[in-house]
Amino acid sequence: MDFLKMMKQAKEMQSQMGSLQEQIVEIEVEGSSGGGLVTLRLNGKGDLKGLKIDPSLLKEDEVEILEDLIVAAHTEARAKAEQAIQEKTQELMGGLGLPEGMKLPF
Repeated sequence: MDFLKMMKQAKEMQSQMGSLQEQIVEIEVEGSSGGGLVTLRLNGKGDLKGLKIDPSLLKEDEVEILEDLIVAAHTEARAKAEQAIQEKTQELMGGLGLPEGMKLPF
């Protein structure tokens, strides 16, 4: 592989990475638990964008259940965000000729 080709690929990768970072922020995923009693939305960076709690869970003796449902909904949403980021990364970086399975720094 010649040096100029490597430099061109590096420049292209840098451009794609900037684009990818912008697109990650725009990703929005939803996680839910308790059959939809708790639903939350995260962006691709993991920032909480919204939380909905069914009023039936707002009882003093069910605080622990509510806390567990929020954690479970967050876990689901985070997994969906990571999957969406991975798909976006593969889509944007697929044309660069990188070795199969190469992990990027995020």
